Amino acid sequence: MARYHVDNRLTATQQVLATTFKTQLSLTAATATLCRGQIVELSYGADGAPNATDCQIVYDVSVQTAAGTPSSTVTPTKHNPADVASRTVAAINYTAEGTITATSSVWTRSLNQRASQQWYANPGSELVWPATNLTGFAVRALSPTYAANVLVTTDHDDF
Repeated sequence: MARYHVDNRLTATQQVLATTFKTQLSLTAATATLCRGQIVELSYGADGAPNATDCQIVYDVSVQTAAGTPSSTVTPTKHNPADVASRTVAAINYTAEGTITATSSVWTRSLNQRASQQWYANPGSELVWPATNLTGFAVRALSPTYAANVLVTTDHDDF
């Protein structure tokens, strides 16, 4: 199974956080090459100067069923250059949110603004999206007081 990398610094302008979720990146099934996919690794943390008042940043992965307006779509980077190109649509740094299914969060973490973290899926605990047109996951973040950028990276498989 091929593995791919996407982060919200590949291109385009990162979006400053607000008190409501902002999608940092999304991974969805492509119309022409419908396939399932799974997130196997997430890395996340603040990517700007800290707020003067210590605060939290909430990270979330929720089901997205329609695209919003990303700053850019990107080509996922292959871990192994001999693998085929990813069949997943990757988009980053949304300026308008897509359609997020209510109560569909499959993963949530809250971190201090000065912290970063990596999450690895235990075998069988990967975050899997269906082979349904434009359906997949939005990796989002919010903060009540941190008004700067965050860096979010994912590693995923297509199958």
